[in-house]
Amino acid sequence: MGPAPAGLCKPASPGVFVERVKCHTGAYVVSKGRIMAVIHRIAFWSERTWDRWRARRIRKKVIAPYIGYADPEHLVVRGRVLGSLRRHRPDPSQSLWLNFRQMVSLFLTDEVADVEVAAGGVTAISGQEGYFTLLLPRDAREGWVNVDVTITGQEGVAVCPVLIARGNAKFAVVSDIDDTMMQTGAYSIARNLWTSLTGNALTRKVFEDAPPFMETLSDGGRNPVYYVSSSPWNLHYFLRRIFERAGLVPGPKFLRDLGMSETKFITGTHGDHKGDSIDVLFAANPTLPYVLVGDTGQHDAFVYRDAVLRHPGRIRAVVLREPGPGPDAESLRAMEEIAAQGVLLLHAPSFGGFAPRIRDALGATAGS
Repeated sequence: MGPAPAGLCKPASPGVFVERVKCHTGAYVVSKGRIMAVIHRIAFWSERTWDRWRARRIRKKVIAPYIGYADPEHLVVRGRVLGSLRRHRPDPSQSLWLNFRQMVSLFLTDEVADVEVAAGGVTAISGQEGYFTLLLPRDAREGWVNVDVTITGQEGVAVCPVLIARGNAKFAVVSDIDDTMMQTGAYSIARNLWTSLTGNALTRKVFEDAPPFMETLSDGGRNPVYYVSSSPWNLHYFLRRIFERAGLVPGPKFLRDLGMSETKFITGTHGDHKGDSIDVLFAANPTLPYVLVGDTGQHDAFVYRDAVLRHPGRIRAVVLREPGPGPDAESLRAMEEIAAQGVLLLHAPSFGGFAPRIRDALGATAGS
């Protein structure tokens, strides 16, 4: 193989990223991958230094409680340590500009790392972005329980709710949120940004068929419901208020951390996050079959197809709402692959009439 053309450089070994590569001229230059790694390293440590300096200025810390869940051995209690809670009292008639300002403020968090939190004799340390997880021994309780969490050395208690699947549950449900439960327009970047940034907890619209559909699947709380979304954790309380207003079945939410880690600019991709969350939930309820609910506008068909292949026999039904233009050719192929595995596949612009078919597929009494 001859030398590289003038102006071009080749790595010393094909397919291997190296810190420096040698050109045909004999000079060494830094590879593009190395440059990005250096930029990421600088950004990560700059953010970390800034966060530590800012944390020292925060006198009183607070806990933002997230809804936890249970696995066979533990209650998984979750939350985030912050310098303050950004909570608003929205008005349905307030201006779009005020909505925008309030939404942006939800992302201006003062997260606090290296803080010890405790519950039931168990302690944990908050991570770089303030998140913590407490693993409490599981007992005989079922359904909803509240866990009191404290910050070591500080007065005050935060109540973190936890959902424990009931012993008589017939199946579990994992659902997407945007364009599945809520009207977002995630299939269009422009529509998604406009809807997300100019609405508030009183004006964001939930599909009319979503609350009764999820209530039927839940069967009055008998079957646990979980929500997996690419929305960031900053929106947990915001989404919780929307769910309460609309009467949507409550459940633990698995949202996305958009912060930097030592290895990534943004921790995880859309598909990785959803797929990993599904795997966690399947391990949390190893004896239950699952129903997956999503939409065709944000790659749910691909994520759910992959889950069906990873967990043969665990997924009994996949339900997909068709928002906007509906599924494209690639999504349709993924949907065909789901059905080819013997999984009940239901898809339409609305969920009307789906619950009885799911009940029959599971041999359960959902909604009866």
